[in-house]
Amino acid sequence: MAPTSQTDDVVERSYRILSGDDSDERSCEAIPDSACSDVPGNYLLNIGNGAATKLAEQLAGPNLVLPWLLSALGTPAALVGFLMPAKQIGSLAPQLLVSGQIRRLARRKWAWVGAGLSQAALLLLIVVAALVLPPLAAGLAILLLFLLFAVCSGVGSVAFQDVTGKTIPKGRRGRLLSVRAAIGGVLTLAAGAVLHVFFGDADGIGVYLALVLIAAGLWAIAAFLFLLLDETAGATDGGRNPVDELRHGLAVTRDVPGYRRYIITRGLLLSVELAMPFYALHGENVFGGEVAALGIFVITLGLASVVSSPFWGYFSDRSSRTVLMLSGLFGALAGVMALIIALGPEVLQQAWIYTSVFLVLGIAEAGVRLGRKTYLVDAAPSSERPLYVAFSNTSTGLLAVAGGGLGFIAQFYGTDTLVAVLILLALAGTAAAWRMPEAERMMAQ
Repeated sequence: MAPTSQTDDVVERSYRILSGDDSDERSCEAIPDSACSDVPGNYLLNIGNGAATKLAEQLAGPNLVLPWLLSALGTPAALVGFLMPAKQIGSLAPQLLVSGQIRRLARRKWAWVGAGLSQAALLLLIVVAALVLPPLAAGLAILLLFLLFAVCSGVGSVAFQDVTGKTIPKGRRGRLLSVRAAIGGVLTLAAGAVLHVFFGDADGIGVYLALVLIAAGLWAIAAFLFLLLDETAGATDGGRNPVDELRHGLAVTRDVPGYRRYIITRGLLLSVELAMPFYALHGENVFGGEVAALGIFVITLGLASVVSSPFWGYFSDRSSRTVLMLSGLFGALAGVMALIIALGPEVLQQAWIYTSVFLVLGIAEAGVRLGRKTYLVDAAPSSERPLYVAFSNTSTGLLAVAGGGLGFIAQFYGTDTLVAVLILLALAGTAAAWRMPEAERMMAQ
């Protein structure tokens, strides 16, 4: 479509730079023809939405800031261990309850907008709970609020993948996800640098609460940007209640071997996504619990996104299956590095050396997230995409319950044993990904 104004020209040029689509005859494979002309604007809005949410996830997530906030408040340490399982269970397990309802919406972006605004409100309530409640009550309230936050995240996840499948052409989705993550990583780098340089000696609780407030604002901005997406109205028939949705999901898992192998792979690679808090707690012992140390962690995670996202995005559009295999190998490598540092010569047991573990693990986690999302958006039939997304997420959420038991391994057998288990799970996930079909062949098996 030829630009009709200076604004359209800027949007078109920005889209071509960020997507790598230099063709004058744009390919709009796997999206409605009526949505083809809206691709550049939707692509940029989607990137803005992703940059805001990626930064918000680092500023108020269960891997760094919330555990340290609970610790600073004096809440029992046991509550910290439930944050990551709460994220996985809350965001994944209930999705079958909502996927059928989302299918009834002609424009599914409204589900994401509602979820994003709810997440902003829940983060504000977390700040209130931290300010007015005693330590134990504050910890329990924050855990409950974060569980509800995760449920909203799950609603948004189903809606996001369906809207992306309707608005972004096949072959551009992996790159879109990578650009979202890369820009969010750059912003995270900047936030970490500011924390380390300007607030290193500040009161921890005050800084943590400020970060949660900023994250709430970012979720509200992300919801506004998603609202602006130009989504073509889709079919609203075929909605099922949760019981029928479960039955249909089980039938698909039984009848489509490629989808079944995807679920197994994702379940095993969940170990990579659950690993960060365990490494973070060990890292806190190395760095201390000061804000300056938090800044170093945030910088490392931001650097991981910046370094890996373009690479993962480029290869996801060609073979998201390969991305999942490589991500599993990186996850295993992070564990091997951690064991070498812990069990090797004392000269290796230095803070700056241990940050390399976070860098490699962050690269692995980014690859798992981007690879699994791209794979399912490309592989699932458009009419049933919400079901495929929700059933796989619910299955993984139930596995996350077992993932909560990893903390008991650390408690009774030591963190070295836990790291060894994480290495084995990552390698098993790599092997499972190798047995998966490529995305375009999943339904053919």
